[in-house]
Amino acid sequence: MTKRMPAVSGTFYASTRDGVIEQIESCYRHKLGPGEVPEVNESGPREIIGLVAPHAGYMASGPVAAHAYSALARDGRIDTAVIVGPNHTGYGTPVSVWASGTWSTPLGEARVNEDVANMMLGGIVRAGESAHIYEHSVEVQIPWLQHLYGDSVQIVPVAMLAQDTGVAGELGEAMARVKGNVVFIASTDLTHYEPFESASRKDMQIVSAVEKLNITEMYRRLDAESCTMCGYGPVAAVMHAVRRLGATRAELLKYATSGDATGDYSRVVGYSSLAFKR
Repeated sequence: MTKRMPAVSGTFYASTRDGVIEQIESCYRHKLGPGEVPEVNESGPREIIGLVAPHAGYMASGPVAAHAYSALARDGRIDTAVIVGPNHTGYGTPVSVWASGTWSTPLGEARVNEDVANMMLGGIVRAGESAHIYEHSVEVQIPWLQHLYGDSVQIVPVAMLAQDTGVAGELGEAMARVKGNVVFIASTDLTHYEPFESASRKDMQIVSAVEKLNITEMYRRLDAESCTMCGYGPVAAVMHAVRRLGATRAELLKYATSGDATGDYSRVVGYSSLAFKR
């Protein structure tokens, strides 16, 4: 069993159990958050197949991420989260799946669902750990899941170094093969370090394409707008998978920028939470 130790606890989020719980619950209660700490609806409808959630530090993007996890809690209990994030470090293969073992956070050990991971492997989707060692985009999602579901939730971490439409489609097909009570989470931030006006305009162009489940249009707008969204591949892969699994719509849960959290609107990063539903 391979244990992956946290790389960004103490920076992107708190380094202690009590600190993480306090931080997450304050994000739920934040003026930009959903307003209250959710409880898992044990009889929820389980309509959510996929989510988009941001992956910056909790102080900046946590209240926006809280909308995704509040919606998931209301929707019911999940068994496994396949978390797809962009590979910022450059290590590893084009698509790297951490296929066994556990991931450690201050909230405990999240066990990798080896059966689900193995369902996805093949072609460009390969088992590998080096892409994940220093990467934050998957890690920051895990404490949110642990806060809701404790140690009952399992994970499948996926890092995308290649994010073109072909790779996203192949990964999406691999995820669509997965059976069971699973949610697919695309981890991404939107426009980076532009004035609020231009960032929010570009971001809403991208969000509107995602709401329509239109992968081709999302890529077209990324290019046309020179949008610096970092996790477009994960979003496209999840969109591909959820369309194959019967998603008919995407709902924007929250959009905000780092400026809304810090008050500095001169160079913001955009964040969104969306839910893909049957």
